[in-house]
Parts: sequence; C-alpha cells; structure tokens
Amino acid sequence: MAASICACGLKGGLGTSLSCIGGDDYAMLVKSSTGASSSSVRVASSKPIRLQPMMKNVNEGKGLFAPAVVVTRNIIGKKRFNQFRGKAIALHSQVITEFCKSIGADAKQRQGLIRLAKKNGERLGFLA
Repeated sequence: MAASICACGLKGGLGTSLSCIGGDDYAMLVKSSTGASSSSVRVASSKPIRLQPMMKNVNEGKGLFAPAVVVTRNIIGKKRFNQFRGKAIALHSQVITEFCKSIGADAKQRQGLIRLAKKNGERLGFLA
C-alpha cells in the first residue's frame, strides 16, 4: 500500500471523508465494501442512542436586557438568581390574573396573555 497524504492532513489512513483516501487505500476500501472479503463486521443490534432534549432559550444572549440579566446572574449566583426570577415571574403572572379578572377575561385568554408575556420576555432578554 502506498502512503498518501490527503487534504485533511492524515497520512495513509482513513480520514473523515472519502476525499482523504487515495491510491491503494481507496481500492482496498472499495473491495472490502463490495463484499469481496468473506469476513464481515457485525454490530450488535440495540436501541439507537437518543440525545436528551435540552430546554434552551433560542434568544439566549440576545435582547435589550440580556447583558444586564447575565451580569446580575454572575454577581448574585445562579441559584439565588433563579429563585429571584421565579418570584418575579410568579408576581407577573398574578398581575396578569388580576387584570384578567378586572376585565372579565376567561382562563383561556389569561393563559394566552401569560404565554405572550413569556415570549416577550425571551425577545427582550429577560430569560437570558
């Protein structure tokens, strides 16, 4: 086998793509992948590995108030900051609930207003 240097810097081996394989290495790969050899590698069949979904703000670091939120979180600590944020969100939800009671809005409209407040908070950077 001839040692060849590919564009990705690997010498004579399999790189990250087929463009890194050259000369005799490529011929050997094609020969082994077409079934010309009698030995084959079997992979144990198991459940496919599934990544855990991450709840992440798509607007993280963006928004008018995001820098102030990040600085405050770094100063007072993440745990205390999350407690403070939770209390602020609960108070804001209570204000929305009282407003809905005063204008006679039903629970569905109230829930819609709370969702709208969350989306606006994300856009403005309060949830960064």
